[in-house]
Amino acid sequence: MGRTEGANVYALTAARETRIPVFVRAADPLSRAGTIAQLRLTGDVTLCTEEELGGGVALVVAEDIDAETIRVIRDLRRRGVERVVLLAGRVDDKSLLQAVEAGVAGVVRRSEASPRNLVHAIRSVAAGEGLLPPDMLARLLDQVGQMQRQVLAPRGLTFSGLTDREISVLRLLADGKDTAEVGRELFYSERTVKNIVHDVTSRLDLRNRTHAVAYALRQGLI
Repeated sequence: MGRTEGANVYALTAARETRIPVFVRAADPLSRAGTIAQLRLTGDVTLCTEEELGGGVALVVAEDIDAETIRVIRDLRRRGVERVVLLAGRVDDKSLLQAVEAGVAGVVRRSEASPRNLVHAIRSVAAGEGLLPPDMLARLLDQVGQMQRQVLAPRGLTFSGLTDREISVLRLLADGKDTAEVGRELFYSERTVKNIVHDVTSRLDLRNRTHAVAYALRQGLI
């Protein structure tokens, strides 16, 4: 094999290795065929089955984000697909929040689904990033803010699922204090401290106080 031919083979191999595996899931065959045709125009992805996906991206195509679309997304996530992009026709505020809660990392409107935009979304999600159109992101942040103000704050909760009192207890436990010492510092009875820890472990399905402290550390709360 000559030097030029070898270089061409190397370049072709490198190009294939940078392609992202993509599995397309659509509600109807026509939508799936059209999406696949768009992706094939780019040369940036490798179309595959769900079994061949590995660390690639699942692209879910739907007209509306209805109950069936959410079920499909959750089912993919349950089967170990970590990266999901949603290509949807209509996206309202409620369905957007449901899709994000179900595990979608990127959303593209069908009206904006050029091959370039699709590949950009796929590459972003494959790299571990999220991708929403700017107006969708603004609406989602507004919904999150409303949830904090109207639902969580009146109950003394944060998005971590912990109250300020619970965080204070876990922070002191992380410092090596026992329940009696925590109670003295916070002016609680030892029984109150134990009840707080029990509430946290039960609500968040944690095994014990050590697990609760580890959870709070991972969440960046203490």
